[in-house]
Amino acid sequence: MPTNRRIVLASRPQGAPTGDNFRLETSAVPEPGERQVLLQTLFLSLDPYMRGRMSDAPSYSAPVGIGEVMTGEVVGRVTASRAAGFSVGDLVAGRTGWQEWAVGDAKTVRKIAETGSPPSTALGVLGMPGMTAWAGLHNIGQPKAGETVVVAAASGPVGSLVGQIAKLRGARAVGVAGGADKCAYVVGELGFDACIDHRDPAMGERLAEACPQGIDVYFENVNGAVWDAVFPLLNPFARVPVCGLVANYNKTELPAGPDRTPLLFRATLTKRLRIQGFIVWDFASQEPDFLAEIAPLVKSGAIKHREDVSEGLERAPEAFIGMLKGRNFGKTLVHIAD
Repeated sequence: MPTNRRIVLASRPQGAPTGDNFRLETSAVPEPGERQVLLQTLFLSLDPYMRGRMSDAPSYSAPVGIGEVMTGEVVGRVTASRAAGFSVGDLVAGRTGWQEWAVGDAKTVRKIAETGSPPSTALGVLGMPGMTAWAGLHNIGQPKAGETVVVAAASGPVGSLVGQIAKLRGARAVGVAGGADKCAYVVGELGFDACIDHRDPAMGERLAEACPQGIDVYFENVNGAVWDAVFPLLNPFARVPVCGLVANYNKTELPAGPDRTPLLFRATLTKRLRIQGFIVWDFASQEPDFLAEIAPLVKSGAIKHREDVSEGLERAPEAFIGMLKGRNFGKTLVHIAD
């Protein structure tokens, strides 16, 4: 039997994670128990929420313990099964973490739906990131024809689909991304109406020019300077689905400057803003509706997506750190086995 390589949390980061916060270990391949399957990991998904799991601050989910395998969703192949309904060779998705082999419970892994798209899409455009974009817009953003939808991290797996869905709903889509190449992709390939480089010192002015009628929906992935540019442009009755705050994940203290909470609440009252945080699986029951709409569009090529793939489990920490710094271009994956 092969050995299992896994990456565990070696220490909690103070600020931005470094390679020292991770440790590569070798262990025996586990044996599945009753109602369990043994999985060989094919693809590992890397996502911004993992930064929060590296800290022990109170959150909506428990942190990763020191010495525990880093959390993460994978696509894997069943190589042994003691669970009814799962056979050797089945492709499944589950949260078995940063490791090459893992045991999964029948209740916590799911067979990948037949969508006609590659299995890796179950971790991206047809997985949690895609469902996040669809559910946040469907339930909170609710874009209408003629409205303006703005999304940060627009070339990423969530933001790219937010804009494309907004266009399907008849809205204008304006993205914010890091760099000329990403902005060119967002407009030229994804079909957004405009894209603003957040590295531009005049980002606020450029955003205002791109949104002459104001902003009706802002899909919040980043916060920080992008939110500062968006906030004055929000129209009455604007909706703000709050999905992520990646600009703040590595902060160790509150930002300097005056307390702007009264300004936020005043605008929330006078403009009747709807600002709502959500976790994707708040809307888990809607996953079949998401796949029914989006999967055929991905298969036909009407919905575009991009993957940023690193090779080998040992590359996961480097890829994760780079993703938090915006170095990825598309959905961040680690390819582990064919």
